[in-house]
Amino acid sequence: MIHETAIIDSGASLGEGVSIGPYAIVEKGVILGDGCELQAHAVVKHGSELGPECFVGHSSVIGGDPQMSGFDRSLETGVRIGERVSIRENVTVHRSAFEGKHTLVGENALLMVGCHVGHDCEIGSDVTIANAALLAGHVVLGDHVFVGGGAAFHQFVRVGESAMIGGLAAISLDVPPFLTVAERNMACGPNLVGLRRRGFSGEALTEIKFLYKVLFMEGGNPRALAAKIHHTPECPKTPEGLRFLEFFAEGERGFVRSRSRVKDKD
Repeated sequence: MIHETAIIDSGASLGEGVSIGPYAIVEKGVILGDGCELQAHAVVKHGSELGPECFVGHSSVIGGDPQMSGFDRSLETGVRIGERVSIRENVTVHRSAFEGKHTLVGENALLMVGCHVGHDCEIGSDVTIANAALLAGHVVLGDHVFVGGGAAFHQFVRVGESAMIGGLAAISLDVPPFLTVAERNMACGPNLVGLRRRGFSGEALTEIKFLYKVLFMEGGNPRALAAKIHHTPECPKTPEGLRFLEFFAEGERGFVRSRSRVKDKD
């Protein structure tokens, strides 16, 4: 059902069974997959593509311009959102700042009330971003990441898969996969509850706990230590352990620190 007050450009593409509420706006070139629902006053701007069965809540804006001084608004950029993504009220997802590029949100993501996804972010599948969390440009969240309410992320930060970020956390350094992080860049250890819920094997959990201890609790540069472990008998055997180790080979921002080590120094 499309409400009579909705404004839909003739150049937009609407799938079957799309529902658009009062005063919603769908601009030229927008693609809405089958079964999408836009509530009242939602805005989906030029260059945005939503997969099937997406939900956009009241007053959310998808595809707004990047918050950059001097941005060239004539650039053809956009937002791509996967299947079954739920975007609640007053959420903003900004389009890419680069010609032909897209801000990305993976399938089955949940973006709760009032959160912001900046330009050129890459959000994985099955990610939950709680109320009022703020992602600056180019932030990368891996699959199955959970972000607590009010957390804020510096631009270009990477967060590995299945990490859990506590509410009101301030993240300006990279977060390796599988960890729980709180406060300002403070790693609290592996996200064991979440990993068990996802069905991680006992062997994988043992390797992740061991690697966390070596890389974060014993001192030294995590990237250098990770590279060294690759060439020792302690190199992990499980895919999960290997993914944890490989995360340290990339990135330029440095890595979160162990809260226990910081408090011990104090």
